[in-house]
Amino acid sequence: MDNRAKPSTADMRTAGRPQSFCVFERLRASGLRPTRQRVALCNLIFGAGDRHLSAEELHEEAHKAGEPVSLATVYNTLHQFTDAGLVRPLSGEGQRTYFDTNTSDHHHFFVEADNMMIDIPDGTISVGNLPEPPEGMEIVNVDVVVRLRRKTAAKAPN
Repeated sequence: MDNRAKPSTADMRTAGRPQSFCVFERLRASGLRPTRQRVALCNLIFGAGDRHLSAEELHEEAHKAGEPVSLATVYNTLHQFTDAGLVRPLSGEGQRTYFDTNTSDHHHFFVEADNMMIDIPDGTISVGNLPEPPEGMEIVNVDVVVRLRRKTAAKAPN
C-alpha cells in the first residue's frame, strides 16, 4: 500500500495548471494546508530554483500566470512560508523585503540601481566578535547585506 500523501479533492481544482506533486508534500511537511492559492504561489516561488523576490514581484508573476490573488494574500502567504521555514526574509531598500528560497546561512549583495539581491559565494565572509545576546535569547543567524552601486566615471579637472 502506498502511504504517501495524495492530493485531496480540493487540491485537484488546480489540476489543469502546472504544478508539482512535491508542492503538496512540501506544504504539508511544513504544517501548512495546501490550499489552491498556497499551491499556486509555492509553484511560482520554488519552480525557478533558488532566488530572491519581493511580494510585489510574486504578485505580478501570479497575475501573469493567471492566478487571481490579492497583494494582501501574497504577503500573508509569504509570512506563513517564513514562519514555516520555507523562505527567509531579507531587508532590501527602504521598506521592501525580499524573500530568499535558499534558507541556508549565507550573505548577499544588494544592487541598489536594480533592486536586486545576489548570493555572496560561501566562505567569502567571516563574521566574528558577535555580542552576547540578552538573557534568555540566542542568535539565530546573522545577515550581511553588502550594498553595491555602479562606479561613476571620474570627472576630468577643468
